[in-house]
Amino acid sequence: MFEFDQYLGFLAFLTILSIGFWLMIFLLTFVIPYWVGGSLIELIKEKREAKKAKREEV
Repeated sequence: MFEFDQYLGFLAFLTILSIGFWLMIFLLTFVIPYWVGGSLIELIKEKREAKKAKREEV
């Protein structure tokens, strides 16, 4: 069957694979939507401020 060092290598591989999988799930479900949403809100604020400044100018 397996020797002890092969078993440890297999466990290390499974751990790294699992960490990578959950990191990708976390990034795709939380970090990226948060980043995109924040940038859209900032873009909307900048457009409002530009419109307001243009209105005050005239």
